[in-house]
Amino acid sequence: MMRVLAAAFALCVWTVTAQADPARWKSEWPDTDFSRSSVGAWSEIMSGGPPKDGIPALDAPSFLWASGARGLGDREPVITLEMAGAEPRAYPIRYLMWHEIVNDQIGGVPVAVTFCPLCNSAMSFDRRVRGQVLRFGVTGKLRRSDMVMYDRETQSWWQQAEGRGIVGRMNGVQLRQLPSWMESWAAFKSRNPQGLVMAEPAFNRDYGRNPYRGYDSSARPFLYNGEMPPHGISPLVRVVRVGDRAWPLTRLAQVGEVSEAGVVISWRAGQASALDSAKIAKGRDVGTIRVRDGQGRDVAHDVMFAFAFHAFWPEGRWMLE
Repeated sequence: MMRVLAAAFALCVWTVTAQADPARWKSEWPDTDFSRSSVGAWSEIMSGGPPKDGIPALDAPSFLWASGARGLGDREPVITLEMAGAEPRAYPIRYLMWHEIVNDQIGGVPVAVTFCPLCNSAMSFDRRVRGQVLRFGVTGKLRRSDMVMYDRETQSWWQQAEGRGIVGRMNGVQLRQLPSWMESWAAFKSRNPQGLVMAEPAFNRDYGRNPYRGYDSSARPFLYNGEMPPHGISPLVRVVRVGDRAWPLTRLAQVGEVSEAGVVISWRAGQASALDSAKIAKGRDVGTIRVRDGQGRDVAHDVMFAFAFHAFWPEGRWMLE
């Protein structure tokens, strides 16, 4: 699989200059206002392979009670979203690996739960923007190896890792990130036996398989030609990002917990990497992170690869010790 990705990377780099021209995208994106953009150079945007909606986002998914759900391995990662006035919900990465975005509503709040496999970025957002509710889809394009989303209402493009509009009417608009986190299915159902878990979507996909086998132990990221992280940090090491600070997961796994910069970050074993073995449930243990403030409240954060943090926060602070 990684040899196939390397070949695709070489081909894409060779053709990116020809592809990175808004005039060429107009037939697919006739309603996107390309005159409004905060992208430094159009060559930053590459085709990830699939066309617009070739990776189908999910709308209004079905759910099962956690206590009765079957088929998920105990160590499989899920994205957990717990909001006041509603049952906790788990969104299995085995489904988001193939769909990347889930448009849902929890406790009256419209949310978008997102996952970019190439950055390991799992973030949840409030979909209410400027008095309207947006529904997000997948453009099929990447910028700095991170998924570019779009909203169906204005056809604007959004950077998933930042939660920020980068092209179109919503250029410069910031989505409100919600506190969510990745943890093992066993941890979620043990804590929330009356919680909900997203049911298997009605698509013909090999759910539970990782199409990026060995990706998070490879030498370099896929479809990325930017600078590598400083301090000798491997580009595919996971880091916990809170604002513009990043804590390497390797450090957190060694110490178990740190209390710095106004947050408490804890690590515990038991969660499989979704980007390691061919079967997600058999991935090596990368552990689970929780980020809380001094009052014990969950804090919005991301667990992403080091190269992605450096790409989007080049002046960010590395919390190495």
